Amino acid sequence: MKLFYCPGACSLAPHIVLEEAGLGFTLERVDLKTRRTESGEDFLTINSKGYVPALQLENGKLLTEGAVISQYLADLKPETQLIPAAGESRYQLLEWMTFISTELHKNMGALYNPALSADWRAAVTATLTKRIDWLAAALGDKSGLQGAGFTIADAYLFTVLNWSGHVGFSLDKWPTLQAYRANIARRPAVIRAMKAEGLI
Repeated sequence: MKLFYCPGACSLAPHIVLEEAGLGFTLERVDLKTRRTESGEDFLTINSKGYVPALQLENGKLLTEGAVISQYLADLKPETQLIPAAGESRYQLLEWMTFISTELHKNMGALYNPALSADWRAAVTATLTKRIDWLAAALGDKSGLQGAGFTIADAYLFTVLNWSGHVGFSLDKWPTLQAYRANIARRPAVIRAMKAEGLI
């Protein structure tokens, strides 16, 4: 498998999942401004959506959308328990994935836009603050979103929380989230993924 990624982008989440699951893979960096891969290919001919992540499977087919890619990878290695196999706990995890994607990723990601007006930035920040308040209360002092174990949702949340410093959204108000992020940052698989992307 080959993961097309951009350092620190949402593609970091499936990259962490690949490392956690111990799956064989290669990486190909994508310049999202030029839409060229590090090998010189036009990324739009690989993924016409034009953004990462994209996962090229062994059979040549392509999977896109990070939340789906992470689920697919976790299901390849059920023994890692990165996603529950079935039942209510699986749907609770998918609930987390959807919340992170729609309420955190989209709002935090919007703050990267240099064309964002001051009013719109204030509105996005206010919404994001409400969502983070809820998240901090729901997480409490647990080490993972589903309890003690590490899941694909933790890889995704860690990735999105890491954007906070880049977009000027301080997490100082939420010490439990800072501790959560720091704890995940110490995981060997996370360190390997971040080193491979040049983030540490």
